[in-house]
Amino acid sequence: MELSVVIPVYNEAESILPLIDEVDAALGTRLNYEIIVVDDGSQDDTPMRLLQSASARLRVLQHASRAGQSAALKSGAQAAKGEWIATLDGDGQNDPADIWSLFQEVKANPRLWLLAGWRKQRRDSPLKKLSSRLANAVRQALLKDSTPDTGCGLKLIRREVFQALPYFDHMHRFLPALVLRAGGEVKSVPVNHRPRRQGKSKYGVWNRLWVGIVDVLGVSWLQRRMTNTSVREVSGNQRRED
Repeated sequence: MELSVVIPVYNEAESILPLIDEVDAALGTRLNYEIIVVDDGSQDDTPMRLLQSASARLRVLQHASRAGQSAALKSGAQAAKGEWIATLDGDGQNDPADIWSLFQEVKANPRLWLLAGWRKQRRDSPLKKLSSRLANAVRQALLKDSTPDTGCGLKLIRREVFQALPYFDHMHRFLPALVLRAGGEVKSVPVNHRPRRQGKSKYGVWNRLWVGIVDVLGVSWLQRRMTNTSVREVSGNQRRED
């Protein structure tokens, strides 16, 4: 399978079915793909709405209780069958129409491990955009990840790369730095960003900014302790000759 589209959701009953339909419309018969929606313990009608989906590509995973977006992405990545994983936020602000162009780019550049979306024209409140800019500035200053918008939910990453990354809460916001730490190549490309049409954001200024700064310090600690070791396998015959 070429692509797994992983969508973590929490209380997105009004948004999730239109989003699934948009993914199917965007990808159609262009490639072999699956859609994995990870319901992170929703307390609204999200589980029922997912049962109503007519998509033949849909797989649904459920957490018994809320574990967070990073945990939901990890569950989706572990279940994924695609060579590449595309991640989307469940609120519909990421445009599924961008997935195909991003997929073409990663296939054309075999050195890429991660292609990150960049919301150059964000459709959020001024306060939300301000907090994001501050967090991005602190992150780039400390991590040097050369990524202008690491919080964008739309990314393409090699499945085996995602599965090998160190896991921690909120790690989804540091995928570029973690991939660079592992020796991979990362690129950011502009993508469409849309206003939230239904539901309510699960993040506020404080839980984005201050928690993010604490996490940046943790990732910086990981970077400083990265070691590169060269390994050479010696065959049995060579050992006997030695």
